[in-house]
Amino acid sequence: MLRGGARRDQGAYAAGTDRGDRTGDDPLDAAQERRVRAVLALGGVPQSDLPDGVQQVRLRLLERTASGRGAPRDVSAWVAVVASNLAMDWHRAKRRQERLGERLAALREPAHPSGEETSLLSLAVAQGLDDLPAAQRQVLVLRFFADLPVRAIAEELGIPEGTVKSRLHTAVRALRDRLHEDEVV
Repeated sequence: MLRGGARRDQGAYAAGTDRGDRTGDDPLDAAQERRVRAVLALGGVPQSDLPDGVQQVRLRLLERTASGRGAPRDVSAWVAVVASNLAMDWHRAKRRQERLGERLAALREPAHPSGEETSLLSLAVAQGLDDLPAAQRQVLVLRFFADLPVRAIAEELGIPEGTVKSRLHTAVRALRDRLHEDEVV
């Protein structure tokens, strides 16, 4: 029943001739929707995400027919393959999200410095910045506090990028030496 009925429905859907124009009808019949849900569920997609998966298959079928390519020859097989691909995409996205979470967790400092330690560090950095020549302090502040790229700093100051890089290198080294000298870091 599914195989023959799907082919008849598919042909009518592609031609838009079954009991009038089917442009407003659902491109998936009930059997095809059940098949999509089954493929997604067997592919490991959680129950809560199945309706979204079914909608994605519908959307792709509608996009395919709207683009002029027409409906696939065997809609039931096509939707099963699309559903299988969606299940794989779901797992890839889940793995990406997990890896992102792991990377973000690794970036977090395990222990935040106390208010006193933060105050001491801030004071030492401020004093270190005061000791730098004006040109070095300027590029350091623009790069690390204003978060401007080297190219933008060079354009804004009207100096070559190499000069910006050189000043940054010298300023960072001097500030680092100062913080080590004061035994702040």
